[in-house]
Amino acid sequence: MATFTEVAALIPTVGARLGEGARAEQAQAAMVGMTDAEVVAVLEESAAVVRHAEQLRIIAAGVIATRSTRDAGHSGLSQSRGHRNPVSLVQEITGSTRVEAARQVRVGEAMLGGAIADSAPERVEASSSPVAPPDWRQPLKDALRAGRISSSQFDAILRGLAEPPDVGGGIAEEAAAIHDAWMLAAERLADEAAERTVEELGAAARTIRDMLDPEGAEARFLARFERRTLRTWTDQDGVKHASIAFDDEGAAFFESVFAAALRPRRGGPRFVDADEAARAQELTDDTRTNEQLSYDLLMDIIRAGVLADAETVHGVRQVGVRLVQVIDATDGIAPVGHTEDGLVSLPAQTVRQRICDTGTVAVTVDGCGNPLDVGREQRLFTPRQRIALAIRDGGCRWRGCDRPSSYCEAHHIDEWKADRGRTDIDRGILLCRYHHMQLHHGGWRITREGKGDFVLNHPSGDSFVLRERAALTYAWAGIDPPPRRFRPMVA
Repeated sequence: MATFTEVAALIPTVGARLGEGARAEQAQAAMVGMTDAEVVAVLEESAAVVRHAEQLRIIAAGVIATRSTRDAGHSGLSQSRGHRNPVSLVQEITGSTRVEAARQVRVGEAMLGGAIADSAPERVEASSSPVAPPDWRQPLKDALRAGRISSSQFDAILRGLAEPPDVGGGIAEEAAAIHDAWMLAAERLADEAAERTVEELGAAARTIRDMLDPEGAEARFLARFERRTLRTWTDQDGVKHASIAFDDEGAAFFESVFAAALRPRRGGPRFVDADEAARAQELTDDTRTNEQLSYDLLMDIIRAGVLADAETVHGVRQVGVRLVQVIDATDGIAPVGHTEDGLVSLPAQTVRQRICDTGTVAVTVDGCGNPLDVGREQRLFTPRQRIALAIRDGGCRWRGCDRPSSYCEAHHIDEWKADRGRTDIDRGILLCRYHHMQLHHGGWRITREGKGDFVLNHPSGDSFVLRERAALTYAWAGIDPPPRRFRPMVA
């Protein structure tokens, strides 16, 4: 077993300051006296070491799983050590949660997929069947082994994309096209992992899957709809509890309702009209917790029912879920849409259903999702421009931020002046209130050349490209869906 000093030696920034036999307390004291840059370097170096060590742990978990199958019975590796399954054994050894242990086993099994067949070619020499295509998960495996993605990112992408649809007796070209589409999706998401959170990678993977397999998207949507539940129970103290499992559309609407009511408490926009500003101040000054406000709001909605006065219950802002659906001049209407906040994908049938009640607002964008010029010579962005920015950006563009569009403010990357002031969406970007304030007060600056990337510039000289939400990059362009599946007619 490696000692603390041996492990610390793998982290140059701190290892150089520790002598032989050093303890964690000495490393802590050394880091307290480091500069900001040195502390960040220690975190980056230790994260790299952990990633490489984690690969071994994951592979071990995968091997344990392969030796603990149900068919092995009591002689299985996990069972022989008194555990029902490999997840239980991994959890005990690593001291992790059951969810984390299950993830390690799941990723380990995926990493080992195909390893036995690859290492034993003599088993297939006599077979005349076509050679199976490479595993579509190979780009993820390569990225994990190279340390470019973590096991959490691997798992998020893997679970989001899931297995490609089975074409059954379909033609070989069709199966190959589907396989290639999934492999390309895995490769691109792995390349983007360095700039995406785990949650965003998972959401993007699910969106891509629904775009590539619209038939399956409809089935998955309906399956989640069938699992919708509301359960109540009373605990031993007589307190009533409730648990809800939402369907996709219901969850989006529910979140929209509470976001509209609690936005000022959750860091909502500052640049609002006088009436909404007064309402926001009242809510900010309220002594109730956010959880208590949420409960009271739910009870108000239940009491008021479908005839609730939106202005009374929710303030000035009207509650609703805005859906976005791409209509391409060549390919027509996209098979799936998505919510403006959260980027939850919904089948086209659901979008059409909502259009019957609400109508539509047309926003023209180019092939990269940039809204075409609807500039106005005024200080604030117009409502239609805000819609365009929300469609393009998908929420706060700051690295690692997950605030949705409705929580964001439109930032002018060029200082607005009345004598020249054009408020063009090409020169605007969505930032949440916190990051908008951090930019103005922290000396940061956002620049953009033409319609290129928005670049965040740190006062130190470092710069970072501000990407739009990953799910949106595939809504405008990128991965083309495989040919539409077809099946022979049954007489």
